[in-house]
Amino acid sequence: MALFNLPQPEPDPLLQLIGKYRADSRTDKVDLGVGVYRNDLGETPVLAAVKAAEMRLQEHQLTKSYLGLTGDTEFVETLGELLFGNTATVSGAQTPGGSGALRLAAEIYNLAHPDGTLWIGTPSWPNHIPLTESAGVHTNTYLYFDRNTQQILFDNLLDTIARTQPGDAFMLHGCCHNPTGADLSNDQWQELARQLAEHSLIPIIDLAYHGLGDGMAEDLASTRLIVEVCPEVLVATSCSKNFGLYRDRTGAVFMASHDKKTASIAQAVFGQIARKIYSMPPDHGAAVVRIILQDSTLTNQWQSELRLMTSRVKSLRQAMAQACPSLEFVVQQKGMFSLLPLSTAQVHSLINDHAVYLAGDGRINVAGCQIQQIDKFIESLESVGFTGVCS
Repeated sequence: MALFNLPQPEPDPLLQLIGKYRADSRTDKVDLGVGVYRNDLGETPVLAAVKAAEMRLQEHQLTKSYLGLTGDTEFVETLGELLFGNTATVSGAQTPGGSGALRLAAEIYNLAHPDGTLWIGTPSWPNHIPLTESAGVHTNTYLYFDRNTQQILFDNLLDTIARTQPGDAFMLHGCCHNPTGADLSNDQWQELARQLAEHSLIPIIDLAYHGLGDGMAEDLASTRLIVEVCPEVLVATSCSKNFGLYRDRTGAVFMASHDKKTASIAQAVFGQIARKIYSMPPDHGAAVVRIILQDSTLTNQWQSELRLMTSRVKSLRQAMAQACPSLEFVVQQKGMFSLLPLSTAQVHSLINDHAVYLAGDGRINVAGCQIQQIDKFIESLESVGFTGVCS
């Protein structure tokens, strides 16, 4: 007799999609589902700058002893300088990936505001709600984006802010919105920052794709604006995409505060929270990023590689729109993803009848497409009756 009466967990749709793709024997299959960057050979390469840093680490690392609850402090400092410059008062901690950073951000928010509500615009990354609710945070949603018209519902965002309570929080995508690719304009970011500060709300910024939209400085502009205007901001960041360190689970959480005492206390609280969840973060990826960011030659090499990745994604968006005028909207969107206005039946047909794999909600990973696969992708879309946006 089983000693554990465990409920059968619901299968993760994306993991199921990965398994189905791998088992598909069709030679012309196209993978637009998994959210990783790929080159035109369908590979997710290790960056040359990363390889060089790893070689240096192997040669000079003298110990595998613990680093401490908040991880590699030099990694946190150098990454913080990259994100915020030298103008913000920030404290931070290394975390196991961006997910670990979001969990710590949710935990510290819940500790300070146990009766607060975290507002999440939909559609969003599917794990935002489960991850934050697992920390005890009460969440609520509002509609951020209409996928049928491919329009951001900015007025809806402002209306939601108007009915919040002081101390509530808003989950914001710093750039390259997942899953829509639809980012606010500069004017909208300025108005949003003003409204958040005016209503005493706390931004929690998920910063996972910086550098893959318009460039590093451009992609960080919105985060820096929010930090400048709002008294307290939580930022969860990941090195998975822009450094290609997916499996090394490299991330960090930051508290930016206009009050130095608050930032100092947050530093200690991050460590206490980490102790209760995973104790100490893994070191390798953080050490690699630290080595790259502390060496100007490696930094330049990494930035050059990142610009090539960004250029490739933009070229794919342009090629898709040129091949199919109904996809013209993807050129205006940024980063790895776009959310196509497809029905469930159309998605199933793309997968089952055409071997074009994408998420069930119509999200495509533009960066997963190879240039030679675009014609097949467009032909498949047209075959299932895709007609673009609705008026």
